[in-house]
Amino acid sequence: MNDQRLKDLRLNDLRLRLAHNSGLLIAIGLFVLLYGTYSALHPRGGSVDLLVQNTNESFALALVAMAQTLPVLTGGLDLSVGPQMTLIDCLASELVRGSPGSIAAGIALCLLAGMLCGFVNGCIIVYGRLQPIIVTLATGAIHTGIALIIRPTPGGIVDADLSWVMTNAFAEMGMTYGWWSGDPPAWAAPLAVIPMPVVLMLAVILLIWLPFRRSVTGRTCYAIGSAEAAAYMSGLPIARARITAYTLGGLLAGCGGLYLALQTGSGNADTAQAAAYTLNSIAAVVIGGTSLYGGSGGAIGSIFGFLVLRSISFIFRVIDADSPLGWLANPLLTPFFEGVILVVAVSLGAARVFRVKNRLNLFG
Repeated sequence: MNDQRLKDLRLNDLRLRLAHNSGLLIAIGLFVLLYGTYSALHPRGGSVDLLVQNTNESFALALVAMAQTLPVLTGGLDLSVGPQMTLIDCLASELVRGSPGSIAAGIALCLLAGMLCGFVNGCIIVYGRLQPIIVTLATGAIHTGIALIIRPTPGGIVDADLSWVMTNAFAEMGMTYGWWSGDPPAWAAPLAVIPMPVVLMLAVILLIWLPFRRSVTGRTCYAIGSAEAAAYMSGLPIARARITAYTLGGLLAGCGGLYLALQTGSGNADTAQAAAYTLNSIAAVVIGGTSLYGGSGGAIGSIFGFLVLRSISFIFRVIDADSPLGWLANPLLTPFFEGVILVVAVSLGAARVFRVKNRLNLFG
């Protein structure tokens, strides 16, 4: 009898875990389906070169999606993540070059600048008691203005070796910096074909997201999004958690801007691009299973949510122009489809509201 009860408890626990992570599982499934379709249609599908190219195109924006997730978990929304990323991109084009010491200092300053942007957002929201969407709309305009002051026209330069290493497979790191010549040693052989953006993403998850998720501050962010009044009555550090969420969001957006500079080798204060980053980050958060009301979801889901969006755009590239669906290959239609996807994603994320009678059930 006890064994049967234990099995029932485990089964119920599994069901709860699956229900709680349903958004993430759906996003993973959609990504596997869509990217698998793209790889099957692409002439070089499954090759290391194609994987490196795709991860290069996706990594910076995936970081912005992670940056958006943290404020959303608290029930807020950060409209400045795209401008923050653009600002750090321009800053990196001025600082990340020269001697190894200068490069390291430039990277550190860029990341600190990203954290400062997020910290200022959090402080204004918490101590000014203002709506996040208004605050971040205003600070986003300030970030764009500073980026234009730094880089009124596209230009600048970052260290060429670092740019090459960070945008290729792991094997290039050893050859570029003289760790080995020719084939990599046995210990590095299994890692040789892994794109550096994948390595960097794993580092971000392990060093930033998971420690935050498991900390008291991280759990407080979830509690704020679920029921702020209850979190306050429980004595949780609400102010600290909110400020931390926006600060780490700024750090992740800064990482995205730094990588964008390494990818392009220069800086560009493109306001339209910054707005597109912000909108895509919101769509990625929703597709990845994070509630716009806060309290549920996570950054890993947002990564896969963005990869779903990116995979759809990848598929448009490989559709045969002479096929019945050839009209989809027209690049002028890509913004239209991305806009439709964004509207559908946000609408699906808000649809739960109309299926419940008690808003508290949204957080159950």
